[in-house]
Amino acid sequence: MIESILPGAVTAVDTFVDPPGADLFPEEEAVIRKAVDKRRREFTTARWCARQAMRQIGIAPAPVLPGTRGEPQWPFGMVGSITHCAGYRAAVLAEQEKVTTVGIDAEPNEALANGVLEAVSLAEERDRIAVLLRDHPGVAWDRMLFSAKESVYKAWFPLTARWLDFEDANIVIDPLNGTFNATLLVTGPWVHGRRLSGFSGRWLVEQGLVVTAITVLAPVVPKTRPAGRLAAHR
Repeated sequence: MIESILPGAVTAVDTFVDPPGADLFPEEEAVIRKAVDKRRREFTTARWCARQAMRQIGIAPAPVLPGTRGEPQWPFGMVGSITHCAGYRAAVLAEQEKVTTVGIDAEPNEALANGVLEAVSLAEERDRIAVLLRDHPGVAWDRMLFSAKESVYKAWFPLTARWLDFEDANIVIDPLNGTFNATLLVTGPWVHGRRLSGFSGRWLVEQGLVVTAITVLAPVVPKTRPAGRLAAHR
C-alpha cells in the first residue's frame, strides 16, 4: 500500500498481519526482551518488513537496532524508515546514493483525542484543519497533520541527529492532490549544497489508515566518459 506514495528508488514492504514465523536477531531480542506483547509484535514485524526489503534490494538481512532516540539504525550505505500502528506495519529502505533521507508514518483514520491537536499544532495549522474537516469530510485531517509531522521528524533526524518539536514545522495539506508541504521554522541542515528549509510529502487514505511519506532524493551525478573514448570521437 505505502509504495504508491514513494518513488521507485525506495523499496517498501508492509503487512496487515504479524507473520507467525518472524524472528529477531539476538541483538534485537536483547532490546525487546522485557517488552509487553503488543510492543514485541510491532517491533518484530517491523523488522521482518525491513529484512524483506533488504532481500529485495539484494543485501544480506541484518539487525535493525534502535538508536539513542529510538531511530532505526540501518546497514551501512542504506537509509530507511519504519512505522507501525494497530493492524499495520511497514518498513522502507533505499540506497544512500539514491535517496538522502526518507520518513514514513501510518495512523488510524480517526480523530485525535481531545487536547492532542492543540499540543502538536500551530494556531494557523488548526485553522486550516478546521476548513479541511468542513469541506472534505471522511478524512481525519487532524490525524493526517499528526502523521505528517511524524514523517517530517523521521526524515529530519538522520540529517541532523537533533530533536524537532511539533511546533518547529508548519504543514500545509493539499486535500486534492494527496500532497503536503512542511516549512521548517528552525534552521535546517545543509543538504546538497543548500540550507534545507522544508520537506514535500505525499499522503493517502486507505483501509482505515492515513499514511504519509517524505522522500529526499539524492542528486543524480552525471557519468563522465573515459578520456580515451572522448579523444577517439574528436
